Amino acid sequence: MADMAVEGTGLDVAADSFDRAKALSAFKLGDKTFYWTTRACAISVLLILGGIIISLIVGAWPAIKEFGGSFLTTARWAPANDPPILGALGPIYGTLVTSLIAMVIAIPVGLGIAIFLTELCPMWLRRPIGLAIELLAGIPSIIYGMWGFFVLGPFLANHFQPAMIALFEGVPVLGDIFAGPPSYLSLFNASLILAIMVLPFITAISVDVFKTVPPVLKEAAYGVGCTTWEVVRSVVIPYTRVGVIGGVMLALGRALGETMAVTFIIGNSFRITGSIFSPGTTISAAIASEFAESDGLHQSGLILLGLLLFILTFIVLAAARLLLLRLELKAGK
Repeated sequence: MADMAVEGTGLDVAADSFDRAKALSAFKLGDKTFYWTTRACAISVLLILGGIIISLIVGAWPAIKEFGGSFLTTARWAPANDPPILGALGPIYGTLVTSLIAMVIAIPVGLGIAIFLTELCPMWLRRPIGLAIELLAGIPSIIYGMWGFFVLGPFLANHFQPAMIALFEGVPVLGDIFAGPPSYLSLFNASLILAIMVLPFITAISVDVFKTVPPVLKEAAYGVGCTTWEVVRSVVIPYTRVGVIGGVMLALGRALGETMAVTFIIGNSFRITGSIFSPGTTISAAIASEFAESDGLHQSGLILLGLLLFILTFIVLAAARLLLLRLELKAGK
């Protein structure tokens, strides 16, 4: 009986060791599969990005050879000429101006909404405002463009623009920036549409990062007599500035590349004027409005515009990353 018990115990130990080794082998196989799957997904992103860059360069190469550096400094766009005259200065100018005006409008409004929701808003009102912001983010861009064309554009041309033209008439610099005549389609109208479109990005990200501020920091500030404005300025904003800047840069990237809404309301004019109430165009709007009917050197020029937009967006995002890195290093010190 004793021999049988010893023999049974040995069999149990062997079976237990076999099961454990089998389980460990299965865990290792699953871990390796997970590792290589995630690695393949990460590499696929680089391959897709590289493919896009290569295809843009190949498509734009005829225009690069034909126009060279003058493509960046020429304001005229005349693809019907023989030979064609193509210059990217007008679309680049329109892209930068509309994005700048949009961010000047959207940043203070978005941060104001975020501060109100996290610091001042009654609990019963937070949910409706939050849903409204989410709804703004979910509206298709073409709907914004149609609303801007049929509603916002006429309202601005009939009421807002005449008042601003009269207010700044004769004022140095400002008189040129707000010069007439009023127009349904203009750089300012497109900028306002862009500001509304990027507002949810700034607000949603700012709300999320504001909620990460430890309550003890704000309570300590209130305890020494700080007002809500002083708490926001001296505690909330400094603590969350990295996240806020990240949200702003994400919104700027959206503004630089927006297409359909801008195409509806900007006027698609390649002329450069000092007035923000005049028609203009952006890189994405120019590509969207002309690509279907283009061929040859004209099509290559539009692809080159796309390559320039890619480079411009990359520069903006790279600058944002460097700024965030500097802020993190400074905070670490």
